[in-house]
Amino acid sequence: MKTLIKNIKELVGVEGSPVLRKQGKEMAQLETIKDAFLVIEDGKIAAFGKMEELKNSQLSILNFPFDREVDATGRMVIPSFCDSHTHLVYANSRELEFVDKIRGLSYEEIAKRGGGILNSAKATAAATEEELYDMAQQRLEEVIRLGTGAIEIKSGYGLSTESELKLLRVIRRLKENSPLTIKSNFLGAHGIPMEYRGHQEDYVDLVINEMIPLVAGEGLADFIDVFCDQGFFTVADTERILEAGIKYGMRPKIHANEMAISGGVQVGVKYGAISVDHLEQMGDAEIECLKGSETMPTVLPGCAFFLNLPLSPARKMIDAGLPVAMASDYNPGTAPSNNMQLILSMACIRYRLTPEEAFNATTLNTAYAMGVSQELGSIAVGKKANFYITKPIPSYAYMPYSFGENKVERTFLNGVEV
Repeated sequence: MKTLIKNIKELVGVEGSPVLRKQGKEMAQLETIKDAFLVIEDGKIAAFGKMEELKNSQLSILNFPFDREVDATGRMVIPSFCDSHTHLVYANSRELEFVDKIRGLSYEEIAKRGGGILNSAKATAAATEEELYDMAQQRLEEVIRLGTGAIEIKSGYGLSTESELKLLRVIRRLKENSPLTIKSNFLGAHGIPMEYRGHQEDYVDLVINEMIPLVAGEGLADFIDVFCDQGFFTVADTERILEAGIKYGMRPKIHANEMAISGGVQVGVKYGAISVDHLEQMGDAEIECLKGSETMPTVLPGCAFFLNLPLSPARKMIDAGLPVAMASDYNPGTAPSNNMQLILSMACIRYRLTPEEAFNATTLNTAYAMGVSQELGSIAVGKKANFYITKPIPSYAYMPYSFGENKVERTFLNGVEV
């Protein structure tokens, strides 16, 4: 199957020589081609350039008829968002806790009385695998409409061996049946069950000795994650869990520094985590630790917005030469939005990133944060043809500027319109 997208007003995020991520000043670089074409063959990007080159080209790939032609006059083509941090498989919404927050209760207070993550864990235990799958499938259809083409989904609302395996099996089914690129993340250490309060080391033992071997035995997880933060898991807990996961071939990721400077950044870098996520609380030591590492600092604007948390110093990190990714943290309790267009807008409005930096933070760098930037996150020959065609818009800066509407008109995943 060979498809031509022609008369593109502007083709955004093109790379002649693909890179795995952008950092520091590189994040302000966003290459585009005006009046462009894009050729897709067998689900991958085969060629792109200016329309005048298409008309005059002698390239063999352009010399025979296309199976399909799409006219994108007045519209832009942009690489699909990669959402590297979500908790998309869950059983219940938590709007009652939302009301509690309005009335003045903190996230930690709600969690201590059995709300928060424990609320979702209780509902997950009661739901069947089929029910969880059906709900998650509907959510995936929505993120596709909003321009997301790759997504990482965590477990973590199980907090028991049976429920964690159930969540991960749902994620495996989603991988098998969705056109999205999906990565799975085992987050058994997301919260501490009530029955383990006061002796959480026993729960850590359960994660290490029972859950991890079973998860690995079924090949259910690409990554292993820990909520390393005040009131959750300590650095020592985190090290034990990561060491066990690494032995079974799971690459670490870390929830770090949402509530306090917890040591989560340092332990993530120490164990080669592909990303450390949240980072609302960051000092100079954390920024220095990240320099020269392969770990992607990942900011979650939706969570900070919903919980009224301090903003992660994304501008300071970029100015220090670091890369920055931004993801949705889509979940029922602290970031109930799956809209990466909104994250793009928040990157500019609240974190003072330029549109160019914001696009790199939500495409290429988030692709890196889920280990797929070699095949996604930009328009480059040989990469998966995951992109969306916008509605008629005046410029790519309009994408973050107009935060209240869906600017996506058509979505292509693996070269096929969905």
